[in-house]
Amino acid sequence: MRQGILLSADIDFMIHGVFSYEIFGQTVWITTTHICLLIVVLALIGIAFAISRVMKKATEVPGGFQNAAEIIVDLLDGVVKGGMGKSAYKFMNYIGTVFIFILICNISGLFGLRPPTADYGVTLPLGLITFVLIHFNKFKHQKVSGVIKGLCDPWPIWAPINIIGDIAVPISLSLRLFANVLSGTVMMALVYGLLSVIAIGWPAALHVYFDLFSGAIQTYVFCMLTMTYISDAIGDK
Repeated sequence: MRQGILLSADIDFMIHGVFSYEIFGQTVWITTTHICLLIVVLALIGIAFAISRVMKKATEVPGGFQNAAEIIVDLLDGVVKGGMGKSAYKFMNYIGTVFIFILICNISGLFGLRPPTADYGVTLPLGLITFVLIHFNKFKHQKVSGVIKGLCDPWPIWAPINIIGDIAVPISLSLRLFANVLSGTVMMALVYGLLSVIAIGWPAALHVYFDLFSGAIQTYVFCMLTMTYISDAIGDK
């Protein structure tokens, strides 16, 4: 706990090593990010198993847990359909999974964890996955000739700028998510560190804003941008 797994247990908002081990002569550290990420993943797996068991015994008139699960799925499917149109069905599972994962990571601060998305090592891979999906679909639907034509639009001299713009996509996606979540983590650490004597009760309102509201907004922005980029890569097909 003293290594900062729980934000409220350690006012330092930095990432800390929890324990280390040797592999091939190199020291590998398990950090607070790894621990918090593992907790989030295990929680999601547990929820997924619970939903699976409930849906195996689904009733025509849903109630309780089944009703909540169906509402969440319908909402996520609606978001993907609104953002991707006729291509939505191919990406509903992926976008829905990323949405839930990022949202739970962002709001994990409400439960005393250091949000995993406050580590650039978590948000960059998410941006790179989007980058791969964009270009996979671009080459699949536009072919090589279409990709080259797009890079040379409006004139061939613009090709280097268009390439830089493509490379900037995963960087901008990952940095936006990382910076916004980290800023909230830093603000809450400062509140607990500087106002610890009177930080009783009222910081909950700040958690609602920095963790819940801002976390939900950043999740939505990341997923919407992902859908927009992929839709542009697919084109009108």
